[in-house]
Amino acid sequence: MSQTPKCPLTSANGAPIADDQNSISAGERGSLTFDNWRVFEKLAHFNRERIPERVVHARGSGAYGSFTLSKDLSQYTVAKFLQGEGKKTDLFLRFSTVGGGQDSSDYARDPRGFAVKFYTEEGNWDMVGNNTPVFFLRDPIKFPDFVHSQKKNPATNLPDPTAIFEFWANSPQSLHQMTILMSDRGIPYSLRHMHGFSSHTLSFWNNNGARFWVKWHFKTNQGIKCLTNEQAAKMSPFGAQQDLVEAIKRGEYPSWTVKIQIMSETEAKDYAINPFDLTKVWPHADFPLIEIGQLELNRNVENYFAETEQAAFSPGNLVPGIGASPDKMLQARLLAYPDAHRYRVGANVNQLPVNSPRCPFHHYQRDGAMAGMPPAFGDNNNQGGGVNFYPNDQASEGAPVPMPEVAEPPMPILGDAWVKAYDTQDQDNFTQAGNLYRLMSDDQKSQLAHNIAEGLIHATQTVKERMLAQFQAADQDYAERVKNAMVSMG
Repeated sequence: MSQTPKCPLTSANGAPIADDQNSISAGERGSLTFDNWRVFEKLAHFNRERIPERVVHARGSGAYGSFTLSKDLSQYTVAKFLQGEGKKTDLFLRFSTVGGGQDSSDYARDPRGFAVKFYTEEGNWDMVGNNTPVFFLRDPIKFPDFVHSQKKNPATNLPDPTAIFEFWANSPQSLHQMTILMSDRGIPYSLRHMHGFSSHTLSFWNNNGARFWVKWHFKTNQGIKCLTNEQAAKMSPFGAQQDLVEAIKRGEYPSWTVKIQIMSETEAKDYAINPFDLTKVWPHADFPLIEIGQLELNRNVENYFAETEQAAFSPGNLVPGIGASPDKMLQARLLAYPDAHRYRVGANVNQLPVNSPRCPFHHYQRDGAMAGMPPAFGDNNNQGGGVNFYPNDQASEGAPVPMPEVAEPPMPILGDAWVKAYDTQDQDNFTQAGNLYRLMSDDQKSQLAHNIAEGLIHATQTVKERMLAQFQAADQDYAERVKNAMVSMG
């Protein structure tokens, strides 16, 4: 008689499985019978093992860690995790490429997502940024078109540099970010060797109701390290994922120095550039970096799908003391990101352990797929039989009630503002791109020109002319180098 195994194999309903290797059939060579419930269960679940991949940021790597505050920020914000030197907050960080699918390479020339979920005592704050301080667009209505231009050709399913540059030729606001992407920093050597940025302008407010505009910077302590196109082509497509996992396993915990820029509402009102324009940086000379702490990654995920793949970040996951801003791209993401996760994972995506708050939480959201699934933190039975609407008369019995004291201060609308579509295409798209170019060494300028020429050479003549005009508007030498690089390529 066989001994009972230490861990019996069961079906999803908990029943022990007698044989998991052989289907039931009518004779050794006969057809399968319709009572093969175990085969049906395995195949049906297998058909559903994948959820829709993210349209952007599909290929990702993640790890757990902590943020340790080194500078008390109580004069700027009521956010509790930003008060008291030495305060430590657990977090989960997901890195990602942007344009490619899950089958793409870790070493594509592409921006990198840098999304941090801070598990604070007042709820989760998601800092959903990139490894660049700016982005290609300032108006979200252009985002689907931009991503379509970066994806594979709809007919050939092959990369299409012609479409990429055709979009950029028609969208000069992309020049600053495109210059970064095509520079020597366009392909990070590893996820540990790159910076992170909120990119967007966010807000703080303090106990006095004063608001401050804020940009977040995460400066790698490992140093910046990047690859050329030729070096990247020799790398394993899974190299960045492997590097992160193995570094943490070795105890070489990657870390970033966290800094912020702060601008008052008064300064923002009269500043030379729009502080909410995602295609612009705030010059450090005007708004210097203030060091506030250290971020460290020190624990790998235990299951990639359950944690990294199902991790759901939203710029709308805010906590008291941290808010959004009039950044139009940010405001659109307040809708788009949680909507994408509800589509991909389900209405109760925040019940998954990686997404669940680590503090007590109470709300009136009920039902939906997977309702009642036990989270890692707190209790959940789809809230049982308690009252499921508000307002109600059950506050004295523990029913959730709002807290007016955590309200964000009101923000005035611009005087005589008119509600209409505002065309920002002709705003200054070139000064900061030119300033960045002039900071580069001669070798960096040559690399930039070569990387652009490799794609631009495939574009139509009119696209080439319009792109060269953009480069010239940024810096005459910029245009000359790209033009000469294309000539040398024939």
